Amino acid sequence: MQDGLAGPAGGAMPAAWTPAVGPARPRGLCTDCGISRSAEPKACGRACQFIRPDYPRLELQVHGRARDPARPDEVFFGPFRRMLRASLAAPRPGAQWTGITTRLAERLLETGAVDAVLTMAADPADRWRPVPVLVTKPEGMAACRGMRMGYAPLLALLQPARAAGHRRLAVIGIPCQVYALRALEAELGFERLFVIGTPCSDNTTTERFHEFLALLAEDPATITYLEFRADYHVELRFTDGRVKTIPFLQLPISKLPPDFFPLTCRTCVDYTNVLADVTVGYMAGQGEQWLLVRNQRGEELVALLGDELRTSELGSAGKRQGPVRGFLANVERAAGGLPLRRMPGWLRPLVGWLMPRIGPRGLEFARTRVEMKAVETVLHLRREAPRRLKSMVPAHVWALVRPYGLEAAPGETPAAGTGERG
Repeated sequence: MQDGLAGPAGGAMPAAWTPAVGPARPRGLCTDCGISRSAEPKACGRACQFIRPDYPRLELQVHGRARDPARPDEVFFGPFRRMLRASLAAPRPGAQWTGITTRLAERLLETGAVDAVLTMAADPADRWRPVPVLVTKPEGMAACRGMRMGYAPLLALLQPARAAGHRRLAVIGIPCQVYALRALEAELGFERLFVIGTPCSDNTTTERFHEFLALLAEDPATITYLEFRADYHVELRFTDGRVKTIPFLQLPISKLPPDFFPLTCRTCVDYTNVLADVTVGYMAGQGEQWLLVRNQRGEELVALLGDELRTSELGSAGKRQGPVRGFLANVERAAGGLPLRRMPGWLRPLVGWLMPRIGPRGLEFARTRVEMKAVETVLHLRREAPRRLKSMVPAHVWALVRPYGLEAAPGETPAAGTGERG
């Protein structure tokens, strides 16, 4: 992080700075997006994704239209103009993939399209702990490359950004942060707002993430990079240059405590960050990145990269129904307190070899993960917070789980005449 954590007082604006924010207001189903730490913590009631989300209204507000039933992939991924497989021609060192997300933000600052970028950097004492920062110079974005794991009050910096005189802002955020941002956008008073979204499904505390790293390597303090790849492997990189890959089936998931992932993340209905102007992920990229350009602002963002961006058509192969049904059976058992059915150890290497070759790939892999998240949402809410089903689960999620025999029971959807949420 550049220029420390102090505010902009005392001279020129630093390349990146983190204003002090207030404490979080404790409440259930919270991922600490930062709104509860603001001067108006009660805004959580109308902004939170986990209280009463209204995706149709906000998708219309942000993209100018709802999901188009004539484009089936919009049920999975939300409104989009086009989807691309992409990478930077010159990958940025330290980036999670090739660095598209941070390069977009750099270009916004280089061209003067925004005054500042609100994003995450690493805590100076812990490379994995995210800290929200306001970046005001292109060179400040270098400290923001890479993945973090944990909760950080990104949106608590919206008011300090306005107080510093920033009127044109870019925000890089995960879905729960972006939903709250969009819900409050009209009240914030920014002249221009660009939103670069990254997908997210399962977050946890930074402390718990360190426990996970300790299960993956004997020297977890030397791990500098972790990525769940679309080829069914996790990639680790180490300070000494080593690279280690672990098949998904060999991950020590059974050794994690049941609450490793909180209920919020197990019941998130927005894996692909549908309210961003552009979503930059990996699931359908088949080794490269996956761009969902959602509206005109998203087109402007991609155009900023020009010839720096290499693009191609997305592929799709394999079938998702079998893996999703298997996932559903395991989640049903786990949600009911029963032991998971585990694959015999001798079979794991064979299946691990087969999955990247015959399992869902490309767009079908992305559809698989979105359906799995939808299944997980319904089953865990039924088990742990059944009263929240009718307010938290959008209509498109019920459409995703219906082919797998999950139908909304009486009381699990909004009553007729009360207004559809979702």
